[in-house]
Amino acid sequence: MEDKMKRMRELVELLNRARRAYEQEDKEIMSNYEYDRLYDELQGLERELNTTLASSPTVNVGYEVLSELPKERHERPMLSLDKTKDVERLKEFLGSQKAMISWKLDGLTIVLTYRGGGLEKAVTRGNGEVGEVITNNAKVFRNIPLHIPYEGELVLRGEAVIGYRDFERINAQIGDVDAKYKNPRNLCSGSVRQLNNEITAKRNVRFYAFTLVRAQGVDFHNSRLYQMEWLKDQGFDVVEHHPVTKENIENEVEWFAGHIGENDVPSDGLVLVYDDIEYGESLGTTAKFPRDSFAFKWADEVRETTLLEIEWSPSRTGLINPVAIFEPVELEGTTVSRASVHNISIMEELELGVGDRIQVYKANMIIPQIAENLTRSGVKDIPESCPVCGGETRIEMENETKTLYCTNPGCQAKHVKAFALFASRDAMNIEGLSEATLEKFIMHGFVKDFTDIFHLGRYADQIKEMDGFGEKSYVNLQNSIQNARTTTLPRLVYSLGIPNIGIANARMICRALGNQPERIMDATVEELSAISGVGEVIACTFVDYFAGEDHRDLFRRLLDEVEIPAEEEPEGGRTLEGMNFVVTGSVSHFANRGEVKEEIEKRGGKVTGSVTSKTNYLINNDVNSTSSKNRKAKELGIPIISEEEFLRLLGS
Repeated sequence: MEDKMKRMRELVELLNRARRAYEQEDKEIMSNYEYDRLYDELQGLERELNTTLASSPTVNVGYEVLSELPKERHERPMLSLDKTKDVERLKEFLGSQKAMISWKLDGLTIVLTYRGGGLEKAVTRGNGEVGEVITNNAKVFRNIPLHIPYEGELVLRGEAVIGYRDFERINAQIGDVDAKYKNPRNLCSGSVRQLNNEITAKRNVRFYAFTLVRAQGVDFHNSRLYQMEWLKDQGFDVVEHHPVTKENIENEVEWFAGHIGENDVPSDGLVLVYDDIEYGESLGTTAKFPRDSFAFKWADEVRETTLLEIEWSPSRTGLINPVAIFEPVELEGTTVSRASVHNISIMEELELGVGDRIQVYKANMIIPQIAENLTRSGVKDIPESCPVCGGETRIEMENETKTLYCTNPGCQAKHVKAFALFASRDAMNIEGLSEATLEKFIMHGFVKDFTDIFHLGRYADQIKEMDGFGEKSYVNLQNSIQNARTTTLPRLVYSLGIPNIGIANARMICRALGNQPERIMDATVEELSAISGVGEVIACTFVDYFAGEDHRDLFRRLLDEVEIPAEEEPEGGRTLEGMNFVVTGSVSHFANRGEVKEEIEKRGGKVTGSVTSKTNYLINNDVNSTSSKNRKAKELGIPIISEEEFLRLLGS
């Protein structure tokens, strides 16, 4: 008895630590598979001992939130769902009742309140009793209606999610995190709870309603299914759902299982809720679970295989992630040969060594993970040098997690953003070179400095075999690289990533120095400071950059790779000299706002991001818009002109 009680206390501590790390720190210290296994063990001990500790995760739902967002108590607690992996348990739950089955989405649960047809409030689930008010953020979700036909009080619940495609895109581009997000749920959680909703707006968060809590004065015919149709009529996206009975539940579970692989929205199971609202509510709740609904998690398809190697994958933060490479196995209809292990702590927990027999599965039927190590030979051969740069590595402890870092500040993997800037639209404009792709090229040793990008043809066969590449994408990338060989000197200078040197400053400097590369490398602080718009700070950083022989050598080698045609004076000359513009909204006569900016700067003008008293014109095709920029321009008496008027201004 004493040993079992001790084990129960150990499990409570371990599971709470794992959940705290996952929910509040966006870190993963054990796999989902291991968490579920330990949770089931704890439940078994609690039943056997007839004892439940106050801090047990089986009775406490969630943790207190840690952000500075306002807190609000829910009208009634938001409980977890009882769960099973057995379809027979669902049949038992259904009995003679009709129910609704739907995806159990893996994001952040949100409660929305509408009054008078408008969105009044949005609150996160939080710990189930107290959530965070995120109304301003909800207003910039991609698909939430700000106004609806129904004008009474409406309260509903749903899941805020970020799809896999957006997750990959954002993870490749995001620049304000220490490391890439591990999964869409963590990214969504951070996005929904931003203090600045401009960041939320860029993250493509979507909301899917799954429960109507209250709508006064509406007859829902005592049906959850009817409620979902009504919510759709109000403009909400609702979670995909089907009617179900005991007779067809197996077929429905099979249908959802067959479609999860093509579903862009993350899901970690299914939810079953009685269609009969009054019957469901009459059942009440247990201390933790409502009695009218049940969660279903698929029994994981597990395959046994052999661990062939641990591949160490460096990132831009210096973090070196272990990736397990194993003999290929078929899982959920696809061939799988690799799985992220996340950190050294998980490796040690699994006692993972090359040659071990391991069991692998797909978390949520999507993400390959290691379930168990059958032979447990132990962790060895943690690299003492970075696989990219050869620099010394160091093991660090962060939030009780062991991680491996590269200590070399010059490691190419840490400078992926510099390579991304080099390839960006205003610089060399090489399409197909995302940060994610550049990271792969750097990790494989294909790219060590900027000039290597022009010689990726050396690795054609390897690139075509990489994930996400093939003959067509490789040819498209090569075409884009060849197109980039014809460029302008300002673009080339900007692409170097010199501190404080944007494309506008690069144009001013190059023009003032006669577009002569040697003059650019040998410019003095006095010479640059004399250029209108270039102050001493910019002049010093520019001169300091070219004082380094390695930078001069790189610039010369880049000049050998590109062709720079003589810059033609724009027709009509520098007619916009000394004028300040702000460009907003969509454009139709130019490919994008960047081209408008380039046209202005070519003629001596300047483009800024905000309207001030120094602005001469605001360019906006929607001249009657009530946007903040238009309002500010009207307050200051600054002309708002359309694209057509701007083109006439150029011709005047």
